[in-house]
Amino acid sequence: MRSITVRNIQLFTVAMPLVERLRTSFGEEPFKTAILVRLETDDGVVGWGESSAEIKPGYSYETVGTAQHILRQFLIPLLLGQALNSPTEVPALIRGVRGHPLSKHGLEAAAWDAWAKTNGLPMADAFAAHLREGNAPRGYAVVGVSIGIKPSIEATLETIALRLAQGYGRIKLKIKPGWDVQLAHGVRHAYPNISLMLDANSAYTLADADHLRQMDEFNLLMLEQPLGYNDIYEHSKLQPQLQTAICLDESIHSANDARLAIELGACRIINLKPARVSGYTESLELYQVCVAHDVPLWIGGLLETGIGRAANLAFASLPGVTLPSDISATDRYYNPDLTEPPFTLGLDSTIAVPTAPGIGVVVKEERIAEASARWEQDNPYRARELS
Repeated sequence: MRSITVRNIQLFTVAMPLVERLRTSFGEEPFKTAILVRLETDDGVVGWGESSAEIKPGYSYETVGTAQHILRQFLIPLLLGQALNSPTEVPALIRGVRGHPLSKHGLEAAAWDAWAKTNGLPMADAFAAHLREGNAPRGYAVVGVSIGIKPSIEATLETIALRLAQGYGRIKLKIKPGWDVQLAHGVRHAYPNISLMLDANSAYTLADADHLRQMDEFNLLMLEQPLGYNDIYEHSKLQPQLQTAICLDESIHSANDARLAIELGACRIINLKPARVSGYTESLELYQVCVAHDVPLWIGGLLETGIGRAANLAFASLPGVTLPSDISATDRYYNPDLTEPPFTLGLDSTIAVPTAPGIGVVVKEERIAEASARWEQDNPYRARELS
């Protein structure tokens, strides 16, 4: 494999209008924000990555503001001029910066894209090249769709009907206290046989165990992250009380976290968000932990644009990803996206993985310029300062 040398790195902060906002237990954002990383090698190869930081510290403590600071002042200087035999060398080079996984992910993802392009590899094959034999990608990812908190059960049912008609085979509903059991009952009454899961985004405590036990009657695929966003221990106390499988999301920041959760019996399923675990190198390690322990795995999303979505699709096509991933078709969120061609939902709730080298999609830099101008115009941090 050919190495790459990092010559230049640019950042583009973008604001993307959403076709439909996604409301969770901790609110909703006015638009999709991201920091795009454009990495150029000495050979003129360009790789793209995406840091999915939000305006507020909701899902993560990182925000657009902190990510810009950490990337510009600390992470990028550590990578400039470096020769990389493999993108898996990036984490060691930036290890001196503690935390900030979303920022690190965007930078490392750009290195993966540039390295894969340099070696003529689609991203899925680049990932597989760093795994044992028997992990050849499938060429597609099985996907589901996430539905935010709606004003009524009727509105939720209407949205489910729309998504099922579009071909999505697994439905995820966001829940919170006061919007859970009644919702699940209403949906199951209308759709007794669909593949259904609920996502709490850390909205409950262990004291709610009796209440959460009511979820067992709804034949759920899983209950995602019911307790604290940084908790593994109390989930290990909750899981034995439920027939429903708990899936951990926010709690899993590394392969070691996954090992601990599995050892303690804190969950039966793991949601892997590559951005949450600092990048694809750690994702590959976590993937291997799940495969070794026969733990069902799926890839979560952070409303990525086509840049981040393409790379996540490639990872979701690996055979150890055994459950439908949260990677919807492009038209679920963007019109237009920052990349072409758009991702479309195929048969059996699948999306095909691009086959061109790297992330395999064409990045439309004029659209990035428009999205960057929108961020500058609607920058909520500046508005607060002026007020």
